[in-house]
Amino acid sequence: MDYSELSSIQLDVLQEVGNIGAGNAATALSELLNEKVDMSVPAVNIVPFDDIFSEIGVEKVVVGVIVRVIGDIPGNILFTLDKDVALNMISSLLGEKQEQITEIGNSALCEVGNIVSSSFMNAISKLTNLAVRPSVPAVALDMMGAILSTTFIESGQFDEYVLDLETHFLRANAKISGHFYYIPMPGSLEKIFNSLGVN
Repeated sequence: MDYSELSSIQLDVLQEVGNIGAGNAATALSELLNEKVDMSVPAVNIVPFDDIFSEIGVEKVVVGVIVRVIGDIPGNILFTLDKDVALNMISSLLGEKQEQITEIGNSALCEVGNIVSSSFMNAISKLTNLAVRPSVPAVALDMMGAILSTTFIESGQFDEYVLDLETHFLRANAKISGHFYYIPMPGSLEKIFNSLGVN
């Protein structure tokens, strides 16, 4: 399947899955942070893996939450946030301002990543009836390029295209942008489309 030539209907389906997942994630994060959180997916892009390195600031330091997708549509998920955004979230969760990402903060970010990735996976599972579940999340603080490389390239088993869901959070009148990358193993996106009848 050539992911670079998806039809408008296929992209619309991915956008809808993204929006449902974002809605579920916003509800869960609102409960976790004890404040109203809105989340949307304004853009869905299928990006050649190599292009990610040329289009983003690969030397920019970010916090990445990495989750392995297990089940009918295996792959990897990488959810990225700016470091200051991640520290702000940790501060909200722990009830006091955090200057560095400590072990406790790391655990808090794992929980946020688990909620966000599970919300998207549950949305896909309900729409497609495919069995899918997340692994235990891992958190990395490093340059974007390094996180992408170590997470995905070393595995050598993923398709050359990446599903990039640009995400916007809105909390306390502050818009937070992040990216939610799904790197499918060969055949995983085809299974999603086949299950939805838009192959």
